[in-house]
Amino acid sequence: MTFSRLIPLVVCLAALGQAAWAQESRHEKSFHDLDKNKDAKLSKEELPNQAKRNFERVDTDKSGFISLKEHVAHLTRDRGNRQQRRPSLKGYKVMRNISYAGTDNARQTLDLALPVKRTDDKPLPVIAFIHGGGWRGGSKDGGLNRIHGFLKSEKYAGVSIGYRLSNEAKWPAQIHDCKAAIRWLKANAKKHGLDGSKIAVHGTSAGGHLVAMLGTSSGVKAMDGSIGPHTDRSTKVTCVVDYFGPTNFLRMDDFESRIVHNAADSPEGLLIGGAIQDNKKKTLTADPISYVTKDDSPFLIIHGTKDMAVPYNQSVLLYSALKTVGVPTALLTVTDGGHGVGGGVLNEHLKNFFDHHLLKKKAAFRDETIPVGKTGRR
Repeated sequence: MTFSRLIPLVVCLAALGQAAWAQESRHEKSFHDLDKNKDAKLSKEELPNQAKRNFERVDTDKSGFISLKEHVAHLTRDRGNRQQRRPSLKGYKVMRNISYAGTDNARQTLDLALPVKRTDDKPLPVIAFIHGGGWRGGSKDGGLNRIHGFLKSEKYAGVSIGYRLSNEAKWPAQIHDCKAAIRWLKANAKKHGLDGSKIAVHGTSAGGHLVAMLGTSSGVKAMDGSIGPHTDRSTKVTCVVDYFGPTNFLRMDDFESRIVHNAADSPEGLLIGGAIQDNKKKTLTADPISYVTKDDSPFLIIHGTKDMAVPYNQSVLLYSALKTVGVPTALLTVTDGGHGVGGGVLNEHLKNFFDHHLLKKKAAFRDETIPVGKTGRR
């Protein structure tokens, strides 16, 4: 191999090495952030509630603590497994890491998937996914795969929206980011062959909360924010699919949960910047239910009755508020379903919902109780 041919290979290997180093550095930082007493090991008590269930699996040497090496190995392995499980987006051209805010912040980006083959030149309706993770974890990277099944028809464009997490910025930064992304889609609709008047938003858990906020707070100046170059655009969305998102923070501890939501280190407390009961005024600004009016976007809400992270009643409260003012809303109750329920027959309901609101294919929606066995995840 000649020297001139060797240079690109060296550059490529260097880039791969730099990416791996950056990923490991992020994992190391998360370890040190969790290590509250700075003894270079993690006890079960130092882990977030949702991570404690994996403690024994991560503690491979059974020492009763998680070392830095075990922590990094677990996160690296987990990321690799997730990537292997991702289905192919065959038939779609994917543009990743598009900045919607006019910044170089990797969190303020979106991924856009467009069908390669178009049967006509009509603008494409959009299905946009927003990830969960307690507002302090997760990323947009797997979002397109979450809506992959709905893109197979090649009648939709797919979008996955990233946003700043609570360890970087407190509320309302997260909804400001999501609204900036919606404005970007509308401003760039013609360029990418999109129909900016037909945008459905779909989110799970914390993402469910954010899409609910998009559905209820359009036009609320404090929630619309001023991020990005397209602040003249509306943040109104066509319809909302809310999977088990929090809706009324101050009432979360009224119901059974494995999380003490009123605690300062709860996902909600970290989002707000303090214990929610001590910061009621700011907390109320984060409740989708605070903004409900009769002109809100239509909702499809899905929640399991045995959800121990976000109590089922959170969806009941939002559903009741929307119905009271006449917003078209349906609640799918998954009997004995836990946090993360989805798939199976639920996807048929989502498909009909999207087709009805985005493609004008008439469908009727009603409240329904579905056994967990008819879904893909419990």
